[in-house]
Amino acid sequence: MADSTAPAIELKGISKAFGPVQANKDISIRVMPGTIHGIIGENGAGKSTLMSILFGFYKADAGEIWINGTRTEIPDSQTAIRAGIGMVFQHFKLVENFTVLENIILGAEDGAFLRPSLAKARKLLKQLSDEYALDVDPDAKIEDLSVGYQQRVEILKALYRKADILILDEPTGVLTPAEADHLFRILEGLKTEGKTIILITHKLREIMETTDTVSVMRRGQMTATVKTTDTSPEELAELMVGRKVLLRVDKAPAQPGKVVCKVDNLRVVDGLGVERVKGISFEVRAGEVLGIAGVAGNGQSELLEVLGGMREATGRVEIDGDPIDLTGRLSDGRTRRKRGIAHVPEDRQREGLIMDYHAWENTAFGYHDDPSYQRGFLMDNNALRQNTEAQIEKFDIRPPDCWQTAKNFSGGNQQKIVVAREIERNPDLLLVGQPTRGVDIGAIEFIHKQIIALRDAGKAVLLVSVELEEILSLSDRIAVMFDGRIMGERLPDETNEAELGLLMAGITDTAEAKPELELQEAR
Repeated sequence: MADSTAPAIELKGISKAFGPVQANKDISIRVMPGTIHGIIGENGAGKSTLMSILFGFYKADAGEIWINGTRTEIPDSQTAIRAGIGMVFQHFKLVENFTVLENIILGAEDGAFLRPSLAKARKLLKQLSDEYALDVDPDAKIEDLSVGYQQRVEILKALYRKADILILDEPTGVLTPAEADHLFRILEGLKTEGKTIILITHKLREIMETTDTVSVMRRGQMTATVKTTDTSPEELAELMVGRKVLLRVDKAPAQPGKVVCKVDNLRVVDGLGVERVKGISFEVRAGEVLGIAGVAGNGQSELLEVLGGMREATGRVEIDGDPIDLTGRLSDGRTRRKRGIAHVPEDRQREGLIMDYHAWENTAFGYHDDPSYQRGFLMDNNALRQNTEAQIEKFDIRPPDCWQTAKNFSGGNQQKIVVAREIERNPDLLLVGQPTRGVDIGAIEFIHKQIIALRDAGKAVLLVSVELEEILSLSDRIAVMFDGRIMGERLPDETNEAELGLLMAGITDTAEAKPELELQEAR
């Protein structure tokens, strides 16, 4: 019989190894019922492995799992769901051309006939939506919903399966500030109703504002568990990394020079005939960072792809006063690189790396025709490996092994491989998309320093990020995109997250924005 006074979750001595890599080592943690418990740590610290063991994706090599005072074996995710555990993944597990209702019951149908299941689910979904302020149209298709509403569907899906324990993995990565605020109000309501929530995030501000308790992991071990009210962002960052970390970019005022990149009336139409970028114009100067803020899916990705030579467009783009080809045979990435443009793409795994290739092979990705890598008609692999080893040392890539395949590095170290490859080319214009997505606090600090160092060397940087804190910290000027258009431009010291958040939602009218601004400031 479950003990009502016991922890909702207690992990005792959990260990898990993948070959020679010890992902979790003798981890013990207690999560009390009706609380929001944060888990933070560097990339590769073992957070995801630990949660995957709890949700049944992996089986621990050693240790015990206790749920509500009862020792529980969790060999698979179905067992975890029956034990009352639900997980909302960073990348949603929804079928986009299904309705909300169809996604809710998927895998939890009552029998061979769907109609009774749908009728039952519709009634229960209405109750859950009302009880937890998770209002979503049950007949809407997932592909027509914003990411904020898709996240609500994931939470409803877990609650429909009677989850009392919710694990959320980086839940605000693609949300606007307003959507993130609403999510945390939902989580607070779930906590009030007695639900237990585990929040995995690299955003220390969210930890401080949302959680009751926070556990810190480093290199596969649990280093500390503290009450959130008894700690600070600086202390948590030091516990995560093992040294003091600068949480805000330390930079001198920009010294803008000549115009390096000029974009005029740029338009992008996708393969379905939908206009994704709608006649935008801007300039990026040498010695400055222009930040492009916006929720994912509002044209920023297409903008980077055009400038990086991955997509065709109409309009005019000039580099150092000379136009570049946007539609012809010279519109590819190789030509862009020859014009002094380097590109850190938004999706490092799909566009920045070949995951089954070694680190030393990935450092040549896109630059394999460099004369320094050639030996007659063949590639000079020794030169490539020496170059990679130098980048590994300079950028503190772990493990420091150029023979590791990209897939065997953590997300943060994968990102460092891409950043090192592009920055070390000393480009005139650096295009950088989501530079710290899913990256831990220590790697964030390092990557930010490299971007500012490039700016201070007189290079132009175009930064695209959904992280407003990052945009405000790194940028010298900020442009906000919504629905393929630039809604406005601001200076970082003359704006704030609330104003930028409204622009990201398409609100530009001062009178319309004032009540929402006052509400956000009151919070």
